Amino acid sequence: MWAASNVKVGDCLAAASVTLRRYLKLGAIMAKSKFEYVRDFEADDTCLAHCWVVVRLDGRNFHRFAEKHHFAKPNDSRALHLMTKCAQTVMEELEDIVIAYGQSDEYSFVFKRKSNWFKRRASKFMTHVVSQFASSFVFYWRSYFEDQPLLYPPGFDGRVVVYPSNQTLKDYLSWRQADCHINNLYNTVFWALVQQSGLTPVQAQARLQGTLAADKNEILFSEFNINYNNEPMMFRKGTVLIWQKVMLLCPRRGGGHRESLCPSQALPCLLPVG
Repeated sequence: MWAASNVKVGDCLAAASVTLRRYLKLGAIMAKSKFEYVRDFEADDTCLAHCWVVVRLDGRNFHRFAEKHHFAKPNDSRALHLMTKCAQTVMEELEDIVIAYGQSDEYSFVFKRKSNWFKRRASKFMTHVVSQFASSFVFYWRSYFEDQPLLYPPGFDGRVVVYPSNQTLKDYLSWRQADCHINNLYNTVFWALVQQSGLTPVQAQARLQGTLAADKNEILFSEFNINYNNEPMMFRKGTVLIWQKVMLLCPRRGGGHRESLCPSQALPCLLPVG
């Protein structure tokens, strides 16, 4: 009886082995089938070597999203902190990012010049950053908006730009920070006129038409006693994330712990901007 059972088991294993070899052979044939030519239609999107690769993402239709979720005007610190948390998550997952800069509903991520991540394919850079950021936004939403349910999934779009030198990268980041300052100064005055002076949005827009930065600062100070320079730095100049080495408690021989700086251990952290 035992001998018969062993024979049957052996026959089953042999048959399964033959079937498995057939499927593997069929798979190899299909991998090199006549249809493989369709791969030639894939665009070569390799980023230029030895250049900074920047991925910038923006919230899609975030004006509507902010209204539906009752964001505070002109700035909602909850939303900005949530965006920064998402950016930190992206940096932790994609360690080739050396610096990130964010303001309003956008974030820029700078990859190492010598990064060979996914063979420097632009589509991979962009899709991984945007998908990780968007999923983190939904995942951490309740941590920052405890009393406001997420009514519908947010959307983000992205683009990849390659910068050949340190100076062009610096100019790019300066451009984004200048954009932050210009937009925030306008929004601060605009919403002060609407919320405190009772103007309609159309009237506030007409009041600010043609004004310069000095004019807007004067309106804030003379009419609302607001010194724009005292506004939170995060609102005026945005947020910078960099890697920083951290002190860890390392176990000692014989028990206990000691503080030690581990060169390989780093965390994305906020960098004060001035």
